[in-house]
Amino acid sequence: MTDGGPGTPELVAGGLGWPEGPTVLPDGSLVFVESYRSQLTVVGADGVPRRLAYVAGAPNSSVLGGDGALYVCQNGGTVGPWRAAEMSVPSIQRVRPGGKAEILLSHVGDIGLNGPNDLVFAADGRLIFTDPGTYNPAAPDPSYIHALHPDGTASVVVAFPVPVFPNGVAVEADGSIVWDESYTGRVGRIRPDGTIEDLGRLPGDNPVPDGMKVGADGRLYVTDLVAKGIHVLAPDGTAVGFIPCGGAPTNCAFSGETLWVTDATVLAASAEPNYAGQLWRLRVPGGGAPAHAGRIDGRARA
Repeated sequence: MTDGGPGTPELVAGGLGWPEGPTVLPDGSLVFVESYRSQLTVVGADGVPRRLAYVAGAPNSSVLGGDGALYVCQNGGTVGPWRAAEMSVPSIQRVRPGGKAEILLSHVGDIGLNGPNDLVFAADGRLIFTDPGTYNPAAPDPSYIHALHPDGTASVVVAFPVPVFPNGVAVEADGSIVWDESYTGRVGRIRPDGTIEDLGRLPGDNPVPDGMKVGADGRLYVTDLVAKGIHVLAPDGTAVGFIPCGGAPTNCAFSGETLWVTDATVLAASAEPNYAGQLWRLRVPGGGAPAHAGRIDGRARA
């Protein structure tokens, strides 16, 4: 490792069932979803994965709220052709320590959620989340990015004219929302004034981006299931680096200068669950942009 570049990934844990959507707790522990186990999992200083909460279906991502609760994208129960033993409602869930998952949102107006995928709190308290539906390029669901407001109301942020499978999502320092698209391999941005920008296609013959985060310097860190690593992009979308990591990295999260990476290890091509997933960490000088921890105070609705 050089002083200006990322370190070598270190394996922390294995035996995971499609790990994704990590978020860091105040004590430094890491929470992430295991879609095949229909649960939230926590890993502490001892590196041992433990169940934190069962949520049914197939959770896709989690983020810590300012109220101490975990907010979860619940896709309903799918990972490729796999289906959960206990299907759920595609929704945004909230899980409080020691409690059960409650459904906060399953519709935005008259638009039913098809399969929320990734989520992030913005500085203004909105919970921004992607809703691409089930991954099926041959018969794609409509693609949306939505916002769940602190009072419990919801609104459409982006309604894509053609399905692109918006997947990972992050919020930049100026409030702009950035996302990646699994069907197109592209990265997009919507400015606070509503202007949409195309930041271009990721390198490689067949990029399939999944999760993403923003570095302290504004760079974008985008996991790529097929490339087996993380693309590093300048704020204008220019590729400036690549970090090999795992077999099918799904998402990442910063904790200071530590970048945690969830890794499914294989693509979701089977109706049978796979428990070869892994958790990695590496050092990224400068670390990540500050995370926001909002809360949804409005009454839960289904």
